Amino acid sequence: MSDKSESTRLSVFKTYKLYVGGKFPRSESGRVYEVTDSKGKWLANAPLSSRKDGRDAVVAARKAFGGWSGATAYNRGQILYRVAEMLEGRREQFVREVAEAEGLGRSKASAMVDAAIDRWVWYAGWTDKIGQVVGGANPVAGPYLNLSTPEPTGVVVVVAPQESPFLGLVSVIAPVIASGNTAVVIASERAPLPALSLGEVLATSDLPGGVVNILSGKASEIAPSLAAHQDVNGIDLTGADVALAKELEIAAADNLKRVRRPQPVEDFTADPGTERLTRFLETKTVWHPTGSLGASGSSY
Repeated sequence: MSDKSESTRLSVFKTYKLYVGGKFPRSESGRVYEVTDSKGKWLANAPLSSRKDGRDAVVAARKAFGGWSGATAYNRGQILYRVAEMLEGRREQFVREVAEAEGLGRSKASAMVDAAIDRWVWYAGWTDKIGQVVGGANPVAGPYLNLSTPEPTGVVVVVAPQESPFLGLVSVIAPVIASGNTAVVIASERAPLPALSLGEVLATSDLPGGVVNILSGKASEIAPSLAAHQDVNGIDLTGADVALAKELEIAAADNLKRVRRPQPVEDFTADPGTERLTRFLETKTVWHPTGSLGASGSSY
């Protein structure tokens, strides 16, 4: 009896959705597209995001920016570390999804997932240190204090890598939010499933809704309107091809967005350093008179 019931049980297929504003909507267009593995086997239907989905994501990111940028750097580090904890707990799921997405064997997929978890820990440790590295007191020829401190740029659009849909994805998202920005991410068109599953992890990791928003679909359709969006402050073109990157860079110039151009070679397994952390930071400089203490002319 039990064998018969087990053999006739229906499979429960996973429904992948967008991650916008801390919620999991389907695309407002109602469209989906087929995602296959490296051998052409069907894996799932992913939402095909529209420009309206992109605008909704920007609204959510802007709403979240004040609270996230105003949080202490230490608190941001705690939350990024919590993301690593939650990923560790769902490691097997991501190993399977990465193996299917990239056509890797289990051992290589496991190494990629472990590296992605470690990458969250890396950036968690930098949140309260990057200000000391890139900020500080400046020498001034006069009775003044001159202090420079880094501040987040704002809402950053990230075109995620096409060929490294998990480790590369984490490597471009984590530094953006570690430094206090909020992000609208366009996942790999070919392999969006690890990115959409990451949204489920972020939703349970104490990360405020709207800090990271994940869209799946065609970057060539979604990205141009985001690059021209007047409430977007920066754009990372890592996953854009040459023609699309040029189009997006021209559109981004309209309101002087910060732009990170795609590099000829991106090795996401290498030590990430601090370049991505500082790419979407502004420097605020404050001048303050020191004043004098008595007739001796000494000052503080």
